[in-house]
Amino acid sequence: MSDEAIRVVLADDHPVYRDGLAALLSSVDGLEVVGTAANGADAVGLAAELQPDVVVMDVQMPVLDGIEATRQVTAASPHIGVVVLTMAEEDATLFSAMQAGARGYLLKGANQAEITRAVVAVARGEAIFGPAIARRIAEFFAAAPADGAGEQAFPQLTAREREILELVAAGRSNAQIASALFLSPKTVRNNVSNIFAKLHVADRAEAIVRARDAGLGR
Repeated sequence: MSDEAIRVVLADDHPVYRDGLAALLSSVDGLEVVGTAANGADAVGLAAELQPDVVVMDVQMPVLDGIEATRQVTAASPHIGVVVLTMAEEDATLFSAMQAGARGYLLKGANQAEITRAVVAVARGEAIFGPAIARRIAEFFAAAPADGAGEQAFPQLTAREREILELVAAGRSNAQIASALFLSPKTVRNNVSNIFAKLHVADRAEAIVRARDAGLGR
């Protein structure tokens, strides 16, 4: 590999997929896999130590999930690009990854050319998403209230609390929200309690009414 090679760290808890992806990317001229991690915490540590150009990050991993790992990597080293490569197709996971700082999002099943293109683009500072993901992003924003009513109505909420309120308004249970956002049930319960307190509502039903009136959860 030349000094110009794009240096990549891979993070995935499935060893067969991780090793296969490492071999696949290593076979591409101009890419160099400099490290692999089996969980989010190791990915954060390797990114800090090796300072790669790109981290290819799974979402659902032990110790630390890929969303929080992405947030920590991009906060500590903004120049490192993160490409999320995951089975998770839910909008909540996609937008959580974007909020955390990911500049690429692909579904597992993407071929070598798609993954390579995403890694190269993100290394150049661009943002790239798979065709199906890009279409869903466009549809999401096309369907969103033009005036951003939900955000204007609840400026006291954090981005995470607003995200959870959106799912509460859509009728999701705490367990479903925890699964969709890769959070612990306790974290979701704490956030829901904070939401109730900030909105001055007595219960979930009242929170849903307030949220839907503001355009959330539809």
